[in-house]
Amino acid sequence: MVAPGSQSFGPTPPVPTPRRSIARVFPAAPIAALLAMVVFTALLYVVEVVDQLTHLQLDADGIVPRQVNGLEGVLWAPLLHHGWPHLFANTLPFLIFGFLAMAGGFVQFIAVTALIWIVGGLGVWLTAPPHTTTIGMSGVIFGWLVFLLVRGFFARSAKQILLGIVLFMFWGGLLLGVLPGQPGISWQAHLFGALAGLLAAWIVARADRRSAPGPVAA
Repeated sequence: MVAPGSQSFGPTPPVPTPRRSIARVFPAAPIAALLAMVVFTALLYVVEVVDQLTHLQLDADGIVPRQVNGLEGVLWAPLLHHGWPHLFANTLPFLIFGFLAMAGGFVQFIAVTALIWIVGGLGVWLTAPPHTTTIGMSGVIFGWLVFLLVRGFFARSAKQILLGIVLFMFWGGLLLGVLPGQPGISWQAHLFGALAGLLAAWIVARADRRSAPGPVAA
């Protein structure tokens, strides 16, 4: 007989460990994730149509460095593009990286994207050349890419590391965009987006380890 409050150390059935969200490679609900990314992409195209067909001059609402009124651009800049070629160039990586970044669930995706969006934008606001306006989703895209490349190392997930290697083989050349030298291209957005993606991967993995179930005493 075991007294109330005491612990019994006899054999107990194994407790299944739930699969960690950080260790997933693809979204648990791929159709829903794909639809969400299609809707998000459609929003970018709607914004560009409005910009092209009206005199609202939405592109002027991007990030204007080191001006207080330019801080609003941190929120709007990723939604704006400098014409259709700019938007077309961002569309495919936006869809692919965004879809894969939903592997940890929609809530985690929103948190990761928000961190990249804000931190990357603030980095541009602090470091971009004066008298410029930065727009485009590429900073967020770079953040997602780096998040996907490194999250497997933080999570100690062989599958995610393998996926990161595959992504690097196809898209690794994009990372050269963090280097200055291309006229009209904001390497600052690429660099700070990438750094924010690295930070997001570390935060997600750390939070996941803290929430992992510990040993159970019977």
